[in-house]
Amino acid sequence: MFSYTGYYLDDEVVPNRAFDLFMPEKVTQKTVLFFVHGGGWGAGTRSEYHPIMRAYCERGFVCGSADYRLLAPGRPGKLSSVDQLGDVREAFDGFVTVLRKHRIPPRIAVFGTSAGAHLASLLLCALPGECGEKCTLKHPEVRPACGLLQSLPATFEPWPEAYPAMWGMMERAAGGVYEEEPEKFKNVSLTRFIRPDNPPLFLMQSGFEGMFPNYLNSPLLRKHKKWGIPSRVKTYRCAEHGFFYSLARPVQREAFEDIIDFVTSLEKN
Repeated sequence: MFSYTGYYLDDEVVPNRAFDLFMPEKVTQKTVLFFVHGGGWGAGTRSEYHPIMRAYCERGFVCGSADYRLLAPGRPGKLSSVDQLGDVREAFDGFVTVLRKHRIPPRIAVFGTSAGAHLASLLLCALPGECGEKCTLKHPEVRPACGLLQSLPATFEPWPEAYPAMWGMMERAAGGVYEEEPEKFKNVSLTRFIRPDNPPLFLMQSGFEGMFPNYLNSPLLRKHKKWGIPSRVKTYRCAEHGFFYSLARPVQREAFEDIIDFVTSLEKN
């Protein structure tokens, strides 16, 4: 059994600036899980992870999931991934407030997939405000304990095999055109924030990844290894981009267990 509560970040409700809390009847796990959905920065919802969150609740995990304002289709507009990151940071901060009300230590593992992995990676590795996001935080000192990033866009700088439709999504997310404003793209690239104070990351790669080449993760992992950060990578050979959205298939159940193994192994260090 578990309880479910939804929270909005604003007194006057702003759509998508919200997060959900799933609380098991008995909390048995030290680490809390916080999910950030994908959807090309312009689609998706926090409820997509409710079935997986329920399954983790059955294993004694407290879980949360964040929404964020979505980008409109077409050319870059006023809203960008910097604004979305601000939404996610404030949802994470609100989640910390709720955990403390329940007297649960905020040792939080952040999961993200695809566009959600991008936003989660910046939440994990960049300091609040470092990407230019504007957000009001009650608990700026609380940082995620570790990250779980599936189908991660490790960089917003062009690479030769970039899929044109996907690159158009990335231009909207960066808020510009790379040839005209390359700094906007560098500013939201995880590669800019890879440094010795990063938390451990579990990179969950798809064998049939069609969006973000797995080799782009290699420099990140080499640096973490050099600095002694216990990050990990696993390639799920029979999985496609963004495969971890349910527990219907063996590969999804394998990823489910791998996440538990990663976060609990870090608790022992």
